[in-house]
Order: sequence, then C-alpha cells, then structure tokens
Amino acid sequence: MSECIFCKIINGEFNTEFVYEDEYAVVFKDINPKADTHLLVVPRKHVESLNELDDEVLLGKLMMTVKKAAKAAGLKSYRTVINTGKEAGQEVFHLHIHILAGSIKL
Repeated sequence: MSECIFCKIINGEFNTEFVYEDEYAVVFKDINPKADTHLLVVPRKHVESLNELDDEVLLGKLMMTVKKAAKAAGLKSYRTVINTGKEAGQEVFHLHIHILAGSIKL
C-alpha cells in the first residue's frame, strides 16, 4: 500500500526508530502519545484492520510481540488496545496494537 503511512515507516521512508522489530512486526513510539509510554505494534504485512485479518499465526505473533516490546521497554503493567474501524477510533487503516503504560490520557 504505497499511500499507507505505516507501510512507509516499515519500508524506511522515515527515520523512525524501532523499539523492537522482527520478521513479522515493528514497534515504535506513537507520535501523538496518549500515555506516558505509548507504543505501536504494526505487522509488516499490510492488513487494514482486525476485521480483515484471517491469519491466526500472525495474530499470535503480534500478541507475542506486544509482550516482547513491553519487556524491552521495561514495562511490568500496560494496556493493549486495537481500534477496529473508523467509528471505533481507528485513524490509520493498517492493523496496529497500542501499548499504553503510566498515566493514560484518553
């Protein structure tokens, strides 16, 4: 998806620092944080939202990436959020999981 901002980040079109990455996903800080710590777990494969995801293995890999990224960031407690669809607050239509920790400013 050439117009997808997350695809551009994954492809290195921006100088985004990855907190964690592997063959399935990248993790980086949200540019508009809603908590003291706000990370995004983004699959390398473009999937518009959770509704379009039909790969159970990828979903499992993403959830394990949440755990690994939280550990790498030194988090013991955190909240995970997946906004699915515009009405639910999804702003970027590339599946992503929010990791929020500390004071949350929703």
